[in-house]
Amino acid sequence: MFPALRRSALCLALGLCGVFPVLAQTTAPGVTASFQARHIATVFPGRMTGTPTEMLAADYIHQQFLKWGYQSNTRQFHSRYVYTSREGEKIWQNVTGSMVIAAHEGRNAQQIIIMSHLDTWSPLSDSDNDKNLGGLALQGIDDNASGVGVMLELAERLKNVRTHYSVRFIATSGEEIGMLGARDILERMSEQEKKNTLLVINLDSLYTGERLYFNSGKTTPVAVRKLTRDRALWLARHYGIAAGMNPGMNPALPKGTGCCNDAEVFDRAGIPVLNVEATNWSLGNKDGYQQRAKSPAFPQGTSWHSVQRDNVQHLDKWLPGQIETRSRDAVRVLLPLVKELAKADK
Repeated sequence: MFPALRRSALCLALGLCGVFPVLAQTTAPGVTASFQARHIATVFPGRMTGTPTEMLAADYIHQQFLKWGYQSNTRQFHSRYVYTSREGEKIWQNVTGSMVIAAHEGRNAQQIIIMSHLDTWSPLSDSDNDKNLGGLALQGIDDNASGVGVMLELAERLKNVRTHYSVRFIATSGEEIGMLGARDILERMSEQEKKNTLLVINLDSLYTGERLYFNSGKTTPVAVRKLTRDRALWLARHYGIAAGMNPGMNPALPKGTGCCNDAEVFDRAGIPVLNVEATNWSLGNKDGYQQRAKSPAFPQGTSWHSVQRDNVQHLDKWLPGQIETRSRDAVRVLLPLVKELAKADK
């Protein structure tokens, strides 16, 4: 079946045809980001890599870019991951993931990539299923509709801005099962394109954590860290936004660096990165995995992969206003930063 017909058939089957919201023009930072995040989380729950919902979510994001005049394409990748049975048997699962790449062409071929993953947690074991982690009911408002929403608002605000450097917006998939989409992106890049990539900004899980963090990659040069991470922290302070960087309390994770997401793929390849996330690097194992202090609403201090907690209703009840506030804060820092880095016309 042709891709367009296949999408139409899925659309009809799931009753999601024509769900393309129109948001009134606004100058308030974060309004588009929070609106898009809520829409993606609630209309496309269970965005597991290779599922019809993931494909539909990718197509929705693609249509947003087209609406704003971007050159946009969906890209599929073929890979596999391991599922562990209750008896400990390792079972390979084949998947075909869907991603979106939109281009904002600058006067120079050198580029900045702004990236966020659209997929939600795929249960990797019978134990995950027993604990109700992931699956078709997981909205993933924090992980990672939040990042996609901010990426989309940045794209909308930059659509008519002329820049010296090019900007690529990429909605990846397969992040939750081994950063498969990011690996595919890197593998398809030519050596020249890798050299032309000045920075990868990765947006992941911006809501549940206690504060925003801006971290560099382990291989990101000091000069680039000053222009990106340190500049982002300066902008946050300027706007009165609580933000920080990894304090380096875990010896395996040096001060000011991040890990364990799509950006790591590019960091290992020697491409500079800036990780943007919300968590608390001073708690638990001090590796960024514990997002906030433990409480009745967040018994483990996290909402990761939890059907009961990583959803709009839970965050609105226990963290009222956080979705809108964090979306606003992220955009207020990142929009001027990206304009500076891409050398936008004034």
